[in-house]
Amino acid sequence: MRGGQDHDGTRPLDVIVVGGGAAGLSLAHRLARRGDLTVTVVEPPDGPLRPPERTWCYWAAGPDDFAGALEATWSRLRIHGRDGTGITVDPAPLQYRMLRSAPFERLVHSALGRNPRTTLLRATAETVREVPGGAEVRCTAPGGGTRILRAARVFDSRPPRVLPPARTLLLQHFRGWFVRTAADRFDPAVADLMDFRVPQPRHGLAFGYVLPLAADHALVEYTEFSRTPLSRPEYEAALEHYCRSVLRLGLYTVEAAEQGVIPMTDARFPRRAGRAVFRIGTAGGATRPSTGYTFAAVQRQSRAIAAALAEGRDRVPPPHGRRALAMDAVLLRALDTGRIDGPDFFTRLFGRTPAERLLRFLDGATTPREDLGIGLHTPVGPMLRTALELPFLPRRSRPAPSVTPRDEESR
Repeated sequence: MRGGQDHDGTRPLDVIVVGGGAAGLSLAHRLARRGDLTVTVVEPPDGPLRPPERTWCYWAAGPDDFAGALEATWSRLRIHGRDGTGITVDPAPLQYRMLRSAPFERLVHSALGRNPRTTLLRATAETVREVPGGAEVRCTAPGGGTRILRAARVFDSRPPRVLPPARTLLLQHFRGWFVRTAADRFDPAVADLMDFRVPQPRHGLAFGYVLPLAADHALVEYTEFSRTPLSRPEYEAALEHYCRSVLRLGLYTVEAAEQGVIPMTDARFPRRAGRAVFRIGTAGGATRPSTGYTFAAVQRQSRAIAAALAEGRDRVPPPHGRRALAMDAVLLRALDTGRIDGPDFFTRLFGRTPAERLLRFLDGATTPREDLGIGLHTPVGPMLRTALELPFLPRRSRPAPSVTPRDEESR
């Protein structure tokens, strides 16, 4: 227990936030800055249920709340086509930013600890249920004891065990190495978002992803958009091929690794589980279906929730607009059916669209006219055919993708 009061359940809190990841801590950070709410964050204790350090990336302009915890930033982005052609773009005023979870947690925990009305509880949240006047969270403490907390509102960021019904489900699955090279091999000013100079799977697409931290140090990932994750030996073989045969890194060492699976789906994630229980983060649909990016949407959602509570409204606004989700549904289906060639699609998109506009498009911040212009640079026939068939496709529920306790989500 750090900061605030030890609430024993007899004095209802204003807010309980379940989960200490990006979504839970971002919301708690926003609410703590208000200073007028009693807030408790329930996050897993140290042990197998607590994930290892993770990586989140996003683009933004100007200073933000987490500038002091950033690992690196890049002002130029690059795409490599299958033929080796490189497209380097400058998305100014936007920057691509990398944040590691450990510095992020230290920054937010420090801010929460300075607020006497905010509490951080290390425990395992077992159940969340509605009770008269609010909701109740039953927790198991590290020593095995049970804690029951009650609040007027609960915001739950735990991922669902079963995904909502969807027409299309692809998985963005990846493994990354933090590599150190014997000689300078990277340009620290340029981040490689998609490098299609890797063998492509029979279904979906694959690419390399390189975030240079220094001339001799980078996060190098192998990523696929497909229906089924690979085995660890398959990821390792793909990374070994990419580092040696494509990047030609020469002698290098692997200092750390990360791995994850992110659902890319047109499912409709409910943002409310009752009158006093709300879903946030990936559980509330914050993951962008077409890209897997989540962190920026989590920040928008957190700001909107804090504003709504300040105005006395109980509402979790949608993290993505309807138009953006509709376009994502078409793209996912077109990729899943093989009607469009994934590497060619993304290479053309980055080569023919101004970088700043394209990143705003991926954030759902473009106008309908801008969306139309971007859409004209895509394979219009296959995309139109896909859009026409979507309303007639059934939605099916599927288990959420599972990861081992040492796996983690990136992006």
